Amino acid sequence: MQGFKRRTVVVTAMRCAVALAMGLAAAGSQAAGEKFVLVSHAPDSDSWWNTIKNAVKQAGEDFNVTVDYRNPPNGDLADMSRLIEQAAARNYDGVVASIADFSVLQKPLALVVAKKIPLVTINSGTLQQSEQVGALMHVGQPEYDAGMGAGAKAKAAGIKSFVCVNHYATNPSSFERCRGFADALGVDYKAATLDTNGIDPSVIESKVSAYLRTNPGTQAVLALGPDSAVPALRAVEKMGLKGKLWFATFDLSEDISKGIKDGSIKFAIDQQPYLQGYIPIAVMAIMKQDKTTDLAKVKAKLMANPKFQARLAEYGLTPSYGVRHIGSGPGYVTRDNIAKVEKYAGQYR
Repeated sequence: MQGFKRRTVVVTAMRCAVALAMGLAAAGSQAAGEKFVLVSHAPDSDSWWNTIKNAVKQAGEDFNVTVDYRNPPNGDLADMSRLIEQAAARNYDGVVASIADFSVLQKPLALVVAKKIPLVTINSGTLQQSEQVGALMHVGQPEYDAGMGAGAKAKAAGIKSFVCVNHYATNPSSFERCRGFADALGVDYKAATLDTNGIDPSVIESKVSAYLRTNPGTQAVLALGPDSAVPALRAVEKMGLKGKLWFATFDLSEDISKGIKDGSIKFAIDQQPYLQGYIPIAVMAIMKQDKTTDLAKVKAKLMANPKFQARLAEYGLTPSYGVRHIGSGPGYVTRDNIAKVEKYAGQYR
């Protein structure tokens, strides 16, 4: 019996040692797991990007990877360029970046690809620019098409003139929204675009008021996001034009939701930014974990992922899957569907 007890103790000790070793190995594997980074052009003050930050966090949780978020605090694109260069130097398993200005960011993005680090572009920039720098895909909203779609709705309502309130004119893609809207109406987008020189709400309100006083025949206002929509709407209200001017905006926030419900905002053009944060991380995680570069297989795996599908169902999101690229929008939020999306506005919508 004593020999049996000693053998049992030895076996038990060996099993404990093996279990401990396996535990340490698993912990080491998890600690050394995939690590990605998303570099945006947004300044710290731009709250719209909170939705993408939340998406990145949830994608990391769903696919068991680590994701860093980096941005230039003041929105300086030279700083963003350096952040991308740093990401390449740190050898992340994948890099996600917005193409805020192709001429500034082309070189650092190409550096990422040259180091054979997977790159996915999001948000700003065109599909052609994304392909030119060698990105795997672009996840975003075709800005010109979104603007033209909104302009078509305005034209159908009898609108012939408008002002495009551009709070981020340093991003060339922002003008595509204005241009698309203007082309739908058949007017000159340059003459109709108001550069607010940043997102200071008092400055935006003042500039919109001045524009409308100088151009009393303006029939509509198109804002390019919450940062410009809210102060622009305030200016319209103070001038006694609330509900009289046709008003639409890109993107969502709590204040925009209120405007849609009270009728002061016709609709919000929703590019579903959550998808711009979640999908790139999910795609690169699948590629890394499944050791494949076949985008068709990766997309199939993503579309079949129950955690991803649960996110889409919960937040009411609908991606558009192309052969290479994935569209996150546009969608239109109106009085008819605002109740479905306002619960998550500013968080996941």
